[in-house]
Amino acid sequence: MSASRDSFGRSAHHGDITQLKRHARNIRLHALRMGKVQGQGYVGQALGFADVLAVLYMHALNLKPAASRWEGRDRCLLSIGHYAIAFYAALIVAGILLEAEIESYGFDGSRLPMSGMASYTPGMEISGGSLGQGLPIAIGMCLGLRAKLSNVFVYNLMSDGELNEGSTWEAVQSASHWRLSNLIAVVDVNNQQADGPSSQVLSFEPLADRWKAFGWFVQRVDGNDIAAVLQAFDAARACTDDKPRVIICDTLMGKGVPFLEAREKTHFIRVEPAEWALAVEIIAGQDNGQHHEEAPA
Repeated sequence: MSASRDSFGRSAHHGDITQLKRHARNIRLHALRMGKVQGQGYVGQALGFADVLAVLYMHALNLKPAASRWEGRDRCLLSIGHYAIAFYAALIVAGILLEAEIESYGFDGSRLPMSGMASYTPGMEISGGSLGQGLPIAIGMCLGLRAKLSNVFVYNLMSDGELNEGSTWEAVQSASHWRLSNLIAVVDVNNQQADGPSSQVLSFEPLADRWKAFGWFVQRVDGNDIAAVLQAFDAARACTDDKPRVIICDTLMGKGVPFLEAREKTHFIRVEPAEWALAVEIIAGQDNGQHHEEAPA
């Protein structure tokens, strides 16, 4: 089934789980190939978040791939700038970036720097990286769009590590105060950051209850269950409550590559060349039923 888009820019194959799984697989493959170019990168996050990005870019967002600055587009903010490798992979699948650009990842002059920068990359709305900044920016965008009487949604992609930041919770409170029903936050909860498990660095549970207490419409799903993610994105847009919406996605770092799933730390991955090749082989083989369990000795 083709990934054609309707007159509003949204994917015309609404709810096609099989096709969305293929898109998620391709996002994982593109991210691995970019990681292989540099021999390192934030690939664990890309593998874990690929299912969410597939639903977001190939179903939920109103986009015109050939016109990345179309005024009627939904805004998608990558607050977690170090997830850029995952974001680029999604932009390639969505037809906004070219697959041929994978080989330029991280090099001088590339449109694909290792941390996301809006001035370099079509489809990148903000320069992320300093955690806790995306949601405040999203609030400003939502207020501006409201003033224009626009029906555009603003999505803000953020991590559980950003829940450590005071600016995040100030923004959560502000969005509720302004009743920003055009705001959809997406939180990747993979329970890992540079200093260790997120829940040990600074406990954030009960997370859904905390967002609800601030007056948000809250959903928490298995972020690696495409059917559940699809339902959550549709429910977020369809919600008639006059409040902001958040989708909390529990994901597994390294998802789809067993030897990376099993690693204690995969916040930033460096592996041997043979392991990059094996990881690509594992993900590529998932489309035809192949499965591999271990890295080479």
